[in-house]
Amino acid sequence: MLTRIKLTFFVSLLALLLCGALPLQAGAPTEEIRTAIDKGVQILKSAKLDSSKDRAKVIDQLREIVYTRFDFEEMAKRSLGSHWRRLSPQQQKEFVTAFTDLLETTYADKIDLYEGQQVEFVGETIDKNYAEVNTRVVGKNRENYSVDYRLHQVGGKWRIYDVVAENISLVNNYRSQFNRVVVNSSVEELIKRIKQKSN
Repeated sequence: MLTRIKLTFFVSLLALLLCGALPLQAGAPTEEIRTAIDKGVQILKSAKLDSSKDRAKVIDQLREIVYTRFDFEEMAKRSLGSHWRRLSPQQQKEFVTAFTDLLETTYADKIDLYEGQQVEFVGETIDKNYAEVNTRVVGKNRENYSVDYRLHQVGGKWRIYDVVAENISLVNNYRSQFNRVVVNSSVEELIKRIKQKSN
């Protein structure tokens, strides 16, 4: 299950950061994602990944792009489901930090896997403060897979709170996994395990 979750998030980040975007007239949510793709490609085209220091620098640059596009707190909240309300403010903060670190570990070592993939923007729906941007990632051998971004408005800006790769929701997958740990143990144990996976 964990491998499938990591693959889901990696696919979404691949589309967001490593692929060239094909032109399409669209609304603000799509443009937000397109901007991130363009910036990510610029960084990776000039990136040097020969040493751990070089890789760390590139990851830091990509982090600046990713962190401003994702609402990690909302993702963490949705991933924890009904258990979120039982946490103290301090526990919530700790969980968000651990969850964010976990997501980062799913892509940090994958930044050299770009092979000229393209992203096709195939649709966008907006319903008040919520939106979904539908994309298709096309590889060099014409293999393709869908990646949909679910966004909501935070402070007047569109931020991603879930990604769905090939009909697999990142948030739903984590919610199932996290719920099993909490039911069989505790939230404290869950946070501990998440931190261990991030190291």
